[in-house]
Amino acid sequence: MTTGPVTPAAIMQLGLGFWGSKTLLSAVELGVFTALGAGPKSLDTLRSELGLHERGARDFLDALVALRMLEREDGLYRNTAETGAFLDRAKPSYMGGLLEMANRRLYPFWGGLGEALRTGTPQNEVKHGGDPFARMYADPALLESFLKAMTSASRGMAKSINASFPWQDHRSFADIGCAQGGLTVEIARGHGHLRGIGYDLPPVRPVFERYVESNAMAGRVAFHPGDFFKDPLPPADVLVMGRILHDWNLEQKRMLLAKAHATLPAGGALLVYDAVIDDDRRENAFGLLMSLNMLIETPGGFDYTGADCIGWMKAAGFKEARVQPLEGPNSMVIAIK
Repeated sequence: MTTGPVTPAAIMQLGLGFWGSKTLLSAVELGVFTALGAGPKSLDTLRSELGLHERGARDFLDALVALRMLEREDGLYRNTAETGAFLDRAKPSYMGGLLEMANRRLYPFWGGLGEALRTGTPQNEVKHGGDPFARMYADPALLESFLKAMTSASRGMAKSINASFPWQDHRSFADIGCAQGGLTVEIARGHGHLRGIGYDLPPVRPVFERYVESNAMAGRVAFHPGDFFKDPLPPADVLVMGRILHDWNLEQKRMLLAKAHATLPAGGALLVYDAVIDDDRRENAFGLLMSLNMLIETPGGFDYTGADCIGWMKAAGFKEARVQPLEGPNSMVIAIK
């Protein structure tokens, strides 16, 4: 219950929140944080290097200061600890690939949220007769860009998963829907006794193998091509489905869980991670917004609570399941056969 004076401040901040979001996304697009990777720079230097018009440059950079995405001292701009670590393209910890994709694709599509809520239909390229995945898989450069974005989103998650699961009890794992292999490589690197498989559609193979080779993991991580709706899943002690389950409708979710159960040996584990919604559906705003993103992007996908997933897993035959919090708004649901 509100105890102080009632004001519209929170409403206005949220209602116009896209201003700040687009400012950050544009900064990633323009390479602001990469330009500052070598050290602080003046307004004039940044404006020249980034090709910014003088009319908006100062307000743009100072807005990033006010949004706590940049710091400014004695007229020089510099990255914060967070933006320097995660938004400088020159660093291996770069996580801006997902933001680049959000800026390029998701931002305009979210303009159709009202229509999606009225019709239940996607608002992406499908709305105009296109097929974003067919186009992406037919274009190697576009595919690699997408897969790199997935790596930027999964690398940090892998470190949490490495520390939150008893990998010492298992000898092998398969990353289902492995993309470029960010998670696959990090799990294998974190546990030297494991052998890993990256499982994805055949066009992903060259991108995956280049990434694995660049990380010196070719001897312990291999690619297994397949379509998880049509083909068998690769045998392993542990199956990982990261940001996979939320893409599909309930029938498809149940089918994938049943397929995982049938593949695993007795005592094997299935790890499913997403922005799992809290069971009371009140706290994990990111997970709920991600579910709305599935409304925008897919014909039937949606995010889910831990209780939802545990129920589906037990219906598929798993004997036990529990929720393990990961970093930020993410959690994984661990099921044991």
